[in-house]
Amino acid sequence: MFIGREAELTFLETKYTEPKGQLIVLYGRRRVGKTETLKEFCKGKPHIFYSCTQSTDKVQLNRFSKQLLKENIPARQYISGFEDWETAFHSFLDLPYGDKKKLIVIDEFPYMCRGNSSIPSILQNLWDAEFKSSNVMIILCGSAMSFIEHELLAEKNPLYGRATGIYKMKEMDFYDAMRFFPNYSAKDKVITYAVLGGIPHYLDQWNPELSVDENIRKNILTRGCALYSEVEFLLHQELRETPIYNSVIEAVALGSTRLNEISQKSLIENSSKTSVYLKNLIELGIVEKEFSVDARLKEKANSSRGFYRLTDNFFRFWYTFGFANLSELEDGDVDGVYEYAVKPMLHEFASLAFEDVCRAFVRELQRDQALPFRYSRMGRWMGKTTVRNSSAPNGISISETEIDILAVSRDTKEYLVGECKFKNHPFAFSEYLDTAAKLAPLKESASFTYALFSESGFDEKLTAEAKENDLLLFPLETIVNYKNP
Repeated sequence: MFIGREAELTFLETKYTEPKGQLIVLYGRRRVGKTETLKEFCKGKPHIFYSCTQSTDKVQLNRFSKQLLKENIPARQYISGFEDWETAFHSFLDLPYGDKKKLIVIDEFPYMCRGNSSIPSILQNLWDAEFKSSNVMIILCGSAMSFIEHELLAEKNPLYGRATGIYKMKEMDFYDAMRFFPNYSAKDKVITYAVLGGIPHYLDQWNPELSVDENIRKNILTRGCALYSEVEFLLHQELRETPIYNSVIEAVALGSTRLNEISQKSLIENSSKTSVYLKNLIELGIVEKEFSVDARLKEKANSSRGFYRLTDNFFRFWYTFGFANLSELEDGDVDGVYEYAVKPMLHEFASLAFEDVCRAFVRELQRDQALPFRYSRMGRWMGKTTVRNSSAPNGISISETEIDILAVSRDTKEYLVGECKFKNHPFAFSEYLDTAAKLAPLKESASFTYALFSESGFDEKLTAEAKENDLLLFPLETIVNYKNP
């Protein structure tokens, strides 16, 4: 059963019904569900769906020709294969689809271009001469994000400015991802999301009839299952020097967020080399560079600033628990690794993902006009705060601190301050006071609304405070079941 991707399908359907030609570039990291989404879109429509292979140009053209000539086009009466790509592409116009759009999907298009670098130029000439004014829809799909962003769509590339639609597919958000597990409890949904993230291929390996711990044992930690070798397979496909990348990813997964820390933990000679490895991982959609929500452009341009984190929850899980215990797993000690390494830390591990879940919830509230104001940007706030310290000079010390969610209005006069607690005890009034103190200097010039998100509810004093002041309390069930009750 196909789940989610309503936005992507709506985008494609809209383009399909528009007049004249359509040239769509759809791309995203591996396993994100591009091919399945395109197949779902093609259902019920006459179409050509060609999946490129890593082969020579002649072999590629031969395979492409055979697929095209299965259609009832005039050329099939005279030839058994096209001699060149221009003639093959031009035959799109001969597809016998009547008044319906001539829909052609070329999956993993970068493979085709690697075999013949002139293919973008050939398509550009045909597009300019005939395709753009014809009833044709060509979808070029690929996983090589660097190639698509820096070459195919770059200003000097022949196809620059020709695409009528460019769509970068991302992983599913929490609410779509958890549609795979409708019968799980709210807590188990958060933990499952923390383990798998929103990559459809990973979600599909999980058995919704089994508990979370059974799934981790059978479908991640057991040799031979698809997810056991997933990380190694993907890195070997996309990168060289995988031992170094393993060290870099492990450092980030275990909590190193700054460039110097990552260099030291991964034992790389200097930070400039580490930044190159991190840049490649960012291009693969595995790592992201995060800045405080109030960071200015100058700060973001500084290569030494910012914090690194894994965007892929499954990578974070694997490098925290699987990679770190690989010898035991290779020996088949699945139960031992789970009981002594995974189980004691799993709840705490899920707390970071819970922050992402809460941000997704806030986005939904904004879409439903359910917030006290409309924010223009939202993210984590990272800064410094002053605290009383009797042992420090002047009785005051400065320490680094974070706010899990800070949403700011366009005029920066209204703030939504959010704190997320994925813990087995209620959110305490004292914890709320700690949060309220972090941005105290800004209160003179802005209006503050506090939003608290908690797995285990709120203590009595905090509940009473919420009734008297501008304070929003969101328990776990409300957050998790907002879109999928």
